Amino acid sequence: MTLNPCTLLVDNGSHRAESTLSLRRIAESLGSQLGREVHPVSLLHSTKVDPSDLGGIPAQIFEPFLKKQRENGENSFLVVPFFFGHSAAIYEYLPQRVREIGVDWPELEVRVAPSMVKLDEPEDVRVASILGDLVARKIEKEGLVRPAVTLVDHGTPRVAVNKVRNHVANQLAEVLKDKASVVEASSMERREGDEYAFNEPLLENLLGQEKFGRDVVLSMLFISPGRHAGPGGDIAQIRQEAEKGHEGLRTFGSDLFATHPEVVNLLAERFAEGLAGAPVAGEVPAPEAG
Repeated sequence: MTLNPCTLLVDNGSHRAESTLSLRRIAESLGSQLGREVHPVSLLHSTKVDPSDLGGIPAQIFEPFLKKQRENGENSFLVVPFFFGHSAAIYEYLPQRVREIGVDWPELEVRVAPSMVKLDEPEDVRVASILGDLVARKIEKEGLVRPAVTLVDHGTPRVAVNKVRNHVANQLAEVLKDKASVVEASSMERREGDEYAFNEPLLENLLGQEKFGRDVVLSMLFISPGRHAGPGGDIAQIRQEAEKGHEGLRTFGSDLFATHPEVVNLLAERFAEGLAGAPVAGEVPAPEAG
């Protein structure tokens, strides 16, 4: 039997309209490439965005979306995660919601494609290659010579998520080679306590260090604009404060991941892998780095 599931491109969701608009743009491009409709759906948060900021079309979130599709006779779904990897949102929250919804919906089938970063396949450098190209474009645009590069993420209470940051940073160093003087991972923020020290170094502490560099390109491990990585967001404020506090420091943010044309090809591959997988039954396994 040929599977023809209702396909969702799923992100975590944001209170910022820019994030939903970005998700919609990528979903439309992915749908054009696949020759099928791809629905832009967030797990949470996005329904708080005023529809007037979204062209009059309200954002959709996961559970209400599935239930609405059930009314239309749809029972089979494929989730393509617009996540770098290993988020509790995909590996814990989503399966939990599927199990609970399925109690009264025995026909429900939900498949989940792999996230974009595969820790258990170190030869898969697709994400690092995209990030590397974005950094290289920034280096060329600004006329920089072997700047320092930091791959900056949000920061996390989960070691599994942090492993993704470090894994991609190592790959990014290989991709950039001599285009950068150094490549180091950093986080925007972290929780207090020694148990969360794996997030170090924090971006605010890394910027301005003499040993790191005076020209620094931030490779943004953020998919779409929002309150952290968007214009005037948290990352921009950290950069501004660092430049004020360290004479001669210049920082440059690369474009965000979702702006790169190769992203759609990567998601199309993940769609095909998800289509060949089994429906969620219990939990979605999160592979560990080998």
